Amino acid sequence: MIVMILKIVLAFFLPPTAAFWQARLGLQFWINLILTIIGWIPGVIHALWLILRNRPKRAEPSKGSPSPAKG
Repeated sequence: MIVMILKIVLAFFLPPTAAFWQARLGLQFWINLILTIIGWIPGVIHALWLILRNRPKRAEPSKGSPSPAKG
């Protein structure tokens, strides 16, 4: 949770750094760098989108025994 908050704060101040932290040197980083050069706000929006779309999903509690196979 703390890492997620840190990434969001970083996305506001240094969008390419947050994009790098999330996507390494992949295509999304380069897109974010270009958007940030064009304008700071598009870079921030893209960095936030990267961070928030890749949130880990919480595991659903198991119901006990697995459901029987249909056949």
